[in-house]
Amino acid sequence: MLVDTAKPHFHKGGRFEKFHPAFDALETFLFVPGHTTHNGVHIRDAMDLKRAMFTVIVALTPTLFFGMWNVGYQHYQAYGMQVSFVDNFLFGAQRVLPIVIVSYAVGLGVEFIFAILRGHQVSEGYLVTGMLIPLILPVTIPLWMVGLAAIFCTVLGKEIFGGTGMNFMNPALLARAFLFFAFPSYMTGDVWVDLTPEPGHTLVDAYSGATSLVAFDTNWEAMPSAWRQFWGFEAGSIGETSTFACLLGALLLIGTGVGSWKIIVACCLGALGMGLLMNGLAPADVTTHAMHTPAYYHLLMGGFAFGAVYMATDPVSAAQTERGKWIYGILIGVFTVVLRVFNPAYPEGVMLAILLMNVFAPLIDHVVVEQHIKNRAKRA
Repeated sequence: MLVDTAKPHFHKGGRFEKFHPAFDALETFLFVPGHTTHNGVHIRDAMDLKRAMFTVIVALTPTLFFGMWNVGYQHYQAYGMQVSFVDNFLFGAQRVLPIVIVSYAVGLGVEFIFAILRGHQVSEGYLVTGMLIPLILPVTIPLWMVGLAAIFCTVLGKEIFGGTGMNFMNPALLARAFLFFAFPSYMTGDVWVDLTPEPGHTLVDAYSGATSLVAFDTNWEAMPSAWRQFWGFEAGSIGETSTFACLLGALLLIGTGVGSWKIIVACCLGALGMGLLMNGLAPADVTTHAMHTPAYYHLLMGGFAFGAVYMATDPVSAAQTERGKWIYGILIGVFTVVLRVFNPAYPEGVMLAILLMNVFAPLIDHVVVEQHIKNRAKRA
């Protein structure tokens, strides 16, 4: 076959020996590796790293496809136009696919360069990161910024720490954080809807492309209904608006064992608990204050569902112990609500909450393990 014919040219002594990591990445992505172990006891499992990453990509497809449709839907709604489902989807696909392509091309290019220079295998982690980055960005983001963010998260978020499996923060969230703080005007305000002019049409009166989180900060009663937020018919990042699409992905991740259901549930419990506490402490004389927002709204607003399902469950940067996963997830939910309510400059707190807990995840695991050791010593 073609791969077997080309393989000798990429092995040691071949014409393309330096590019062996790139060839190996392609071969092992297409076929199950034929390597066998020579010593020690190993467990044979069909779920290797590449298959795990591919499972996450499949779980992301509901958010990607809905995001494409919603980009078109929000665009035509802004101009007061009623078009078909296909027209909405095609418009969104034309805007979203270039962002996905740039994310993969630049990020994988950096991965391949590092693999060739260091002489090691290409890391598979960017297969997921390359899809996550477009889904957590506004559709109006310039393509050069997408490429810059991909370089930043790959080099400074992974490679300097040793590559996939060695990073202590979620690379995709680092990319978004980088863009948010480096280019805030492209990540906040009326940037969430593609307002490419439509011949013969003008924007509807008093149109605003801001997300529901802006309304939440000033008057939570002005937010879209909970049902509308659940389905995701609102402006926002490409893949974050639909809680329903995220739930479909969560079912696949939990069913395959790739994602931790404990972390997802813990995030929801933390947000609900803090939301209820905010309701109890809310000022009675200002009923529109953000603290009056029903607790369950926090599960539907912004990118909470997306963050809890796809970001917080990252097996590298999340807590590893079973009790630690509960603590880690609950604190993410708590800090998300706290940041949303008390930080008007950045009402979407899930990104910073997850990054903060990524930093503390090793400490949480350390405390849990040490406590377990002490408990066993007492019983002995």
